[in-house]
Formats: sequence, structure tokens, C-alpha cells
Amino acid sequence: DVTEIEEKEAQAKQEEQIMKEQELSNLLHEKRYLRALGLAISLDRPHTVLMVVKAILKETDGRKHLEENIVRLRKDQKEAVLGFSVTWNTNSRNCHEAQAVIETLLKHEAPDNLLQYSGIKSAVESLLPYT
Repeated sequence: DVTEIEEKEAQAKQEEQIMKEQELSNLLHEKRYLRALGLAISLDRPHTVLMVVKAILKETDGRKHLEENIVRLRKDQKEAVLGFSVTWNTNSRNCHEAQAVIETLLKHEAPDNLLQYSGIKSAVESLLPYT
């Protein structure tokens, strides 16, 4: 009978999720945006990533801080943020944040690097009608 083992594993996963959520909340409160972005991306939370981007943009010199944080992300994290931005861009309430992220990626990534992103073709196709 493996029911008890499976319950313990599920409980451990739930506890880990709660700990990560609390850590994310603390990072946002402490304005440690790079770690907050990384954690929100690893949790696969597009809305939370959007909230972090909005918080960064509200700061003095927000665009500059956004660029600094996005440039420091790993390639897989940048791919995720690009994918999230495609979705954000379709909503007029979030399109400015999406455009800021896209502008940063286009400005700081070489075209050859962008072509290596997974799903770049569909992302560009999805961005064109709304951009």
C-alpha cells in the first residue's frame, strides 16, 4: 500500500509551494525583483511575473531597472517572460508592460540569440497583430 507515501509526498509538495509563495511575497516587499522574477517564473505564474514587472516600472527609473533585471535572467527565463508577454500584449491593460519587456529583449539580445528561443516564430506571429 503506497497511499501513505503518496500523501506524504503531496503534503511535502504543498508545504514547499506555500514556502515559495511566502518567499515571493517577502522578495517583493524587500524589492528584490530579480529573485522575485526568477521565483515567479519557476512557479510558472505569468500573473505574478506581470505584478513584478509592474512593481519595477513603478519605481524611479523603472525602465532602467526593468532592463537590468531582464538582462540578468537566464535564457530559459527570458523565453518564459517572452511567452508571458505575448499573452499580456493582447490585453490593453497590460500591453505597456508587455511592450517594455519585449523592447528590452529586442534591445539586449542579438537576433541570432533570439532565433534560438523555443517558440520564437509563434511568439512573433502572435505579437504582430497587437504591436
